[in-house]
Formats: sequence, C-alpha cells, structure tokens
Amino acid sequence: MESDKNLKNTQDVETIIIGGGQAGLSVGYGLAKAGRSFLILDANKRIGDAWRNRWDSLKLFTPAYLNSLDGMPIPGKQHTFISKDEMADYLERYAEKFKLPVKTKTRVDRLYENGQGFNVTAGNETFKAKNVVVAMSNYQKPKVPEFAKRINPNITQLHSKDYRNPSQLKDGSVLIVGAGNSGADIALELAKERQTYISGRDVGHVPFRIETLIARYLLIRLVRFVGHHILTIRTSIGRKMRPKVLITGGPLVRVKPYDLTAAGVERVPRVIGIKNGLPLLDDNRTLEVQNIIWSTGFTPGFSWIDLPVLEERQEPDHVRGVVIKKPGLFFVGLNFLYSMTSDTITGTRRDARHIVRQILSS
Repeated sequence: MESDKNLKNTQDVETIIIGGGQAGLSVGYGLAKAGRSFLILDANKRIGDAWRNRWDSLKLFTPAYLNSLDGMPIPGKQHTFISKDEMADYLERYAEKFKLPVKTKTRVDRLYENGQGFNVTAGNETFKAKNVVVAMSNYQKPKVPEFAKRINPNITQLHSKDYRNPSQLKDGSVLIVGAGNSGADIALELAKERQTYISGRDVGHVPFRIETLIARYLLIRLVRFVGHHILTIRTSIGRKMRPKVLITGGPLVRVKPYDLTAAGVERVPRVIGIKNGLPLLDDNRTLEVQNIIWSTGFTPGFSWIDLPVLEERQEPDHVRGVVIKKPGLFFVGLNFLYSMTSDTITGTRRDARHIVRQILSS
C-alpha cells in the first residue's frame, strides 16, 4: 500500500514514458505533434547520459544519416560515424528544440495498476497515467557470473558497462570475458598498451569494413534494408531468427577477429569458474591476470514492473511493443521488438511511431 507521503506527491498525466533516450524522445515527439499530454521520466542527470556513460572511445556503428530522430537531422557530414558524446548532445538538443517534457534524476522504482490505469512511483513521487511506455532496452542490469565473487580481491574487476578507459585498470594484463562487440572494441583498445586476453564464443562478424566508402554509401544501406524490412516478425525467416538473436545478440560490426589477432590479443578458452582466486579456463588452466572486464551482457532489469507481463528471462510479453494482457502498457527500444533493427536508432524510430499510433487510437 502506498504511503501517505507518496499520495501527497501525485501527478496525473495521460501518458508516462519511462526512459529519456532515443526511444523515449521518439515517442514523445509523436505525442507532442498530436497535442497529447505526456511526461518523460529519466534516471540520469542529463538527457543523453546513457550514451555519455559508455567507454570514452566509442563511436556509433552506423553513419549519421541513420541515427537522426524524426524532425531533426544530426548536424554535419551524414556519412561519418559520430562519437557517443556527439550522440548524447544531439539527444539533449532534440529534447530542447521540441520542448519535450523530460524529468531527469527520476528513477522509477515501481509500476503497477491502480484500478483505472497505472501508477508509476519514483522515490516519494507517484504518477498516475492511462498509458505507460517503457522506452528502455533489454540491457539494463549488468550480468556477471556468480563465481566472480571468488576472484582474488587484488584483481581489478569491471563490467563493460562501467569501463571508460585504460586508466581504470591496474598495470599488467587483462582478461576480457565476452567476445561480442563491446568486448572486442575494448580488447582492441587495451591491447595497445598491455597483454590482453579475450574469452568467449565466436559471434561471427560483418564481412566488410564499415568505414570504407562503398560500405558507408551502399553496403550499410543494404544490410539495413535486410534487417529493417526482411528480418521482421512478419516474415518466416525473421520469426525463425528472432529467438536466437534475443539470446545470443548480433555479430561483430567494426572489429574483425583478425584485427584482434593482429593487435596481439590472445584468444583463450571459456572461463568456467575460479581456482585459487584466478579465472579457470575450460582447458583446466588458470590465467594469472591483474584485471578482468566482464563483457558478459545484461539482464532486462525490469524487476520494478509489478505486473504479470514478464515471461521467462524477464522479457516482456508483447506483440510489436503492445502488451495485449494490459491495455495501455507499451514497450519501445527492445531487441528485435519488431525487426532486427529494433534496438538501433533507425528501428526505434519506426517502432515508436507504431506505439504512438496505438496510443492515439485508444
């Protein structure tokens, strides 16, 4: 039962959007154009901090022309790969330009029904809404194996979510556990100055250099077309691929396996546990390193959703972002929500437009 303090700090809004990144701002833009009442809640200090708080050298995997939100192109050359800070600043300017109501430093801790709609609580505040849009990715809570607690305390451990630059690490070697895009990017950076090991299965890779002219002007467009229009929940191949993508993620985009080899990154077997405080490999060796970066992915982090809408692995039960069981509840920004591109900016735009149409028609 809500406290009296919470009840005294209640605000009624037609639609609450949880998350002020590209997904939330895209939904907000559509609702603003339609003249509807809404409020965006975001846990960060500033709009765009979800990008700012990633590692310093990160650049987007797609050219600028694929990363603009509706109504406002990203400034500058459209075939360049902007940095994560440039993307963050763009989102901040976007919200300012369209006067989108974003309440920052507001972390939602519970979403539940109130009999006529939904209650969203954040600290001592409660927001009552007819509609709630959870505009967040599946990648909210860092996932680290339980046995990491038994690592020698003298070894520095970070999750890739908390990695910013090499200065966070001790002198000496580093093991990166997880060989997806984040792990590969970080490994290539660290290999410039220290012995670097990487452990994890081969996730495959895009078979061309994304920075070449032919890639930026043609090949990326072709890949985007396939991921955006063919690999969707409406095609048999898309429906077949979706479960695998939800579990395993996508291929390496910028870094290739041979880049890691050329940089001196040593690939080692899977980490299966801890022995004498050191990471134990699948071939029964232990690896003496001074640092470990866990690039082992995330869980959805939706435990604050106090509604019977989460399936196995805490993934929401939805049809193209619409929760049939709970009218008025929607999701945007999820991996393969509708298509292979759904967790990219270009896919998020389309998914957001669909959710806006659902809200306007209800």
